[in-house]
Amino acid sequence: MTTEPRISVISPEAGIQRSKSEPPPFIREPMPSKPTFAERLNTLENKTLYMVDIGFGGGYNFMVQLEKWFNENMPSVTTIVRRKPGQVFMDDQNELWEEAKEKGNAVVLGVAG
Repeated sequence: MTTEPRISVISPEAGIQRSKSEPPPFIREPMPSKPTFAERLNTLENKTLYMVDIGFGGGYNFMVQLEKWFNENMPSVTTIVRRKPGQVFMDDQNELWEEAKEKGNAVVLGVAG
């Protein structure tokens, strides 16, 4: 008969009950706050709409088609198509987002595939 060593690890935290809002003890930094969304616009009439392609395949073509739809169906909406700088999943600069906040009323952030 062979014997195998068994190792048991007992966590001193196992019996401690915490509330769901209390972070685990190993988290030293405060938890991030929940994101808030902008208020919904009642209308897009006479507004400026930024359409931002994040760089995912086909996204720019979709934004151009969306811009064409707005030009034909809602001509009072000013559309601005931009490509997000940097890589698809990373943001290298905040200039585009600052411009959209300052000059725009809404943003369509798009992907395609």
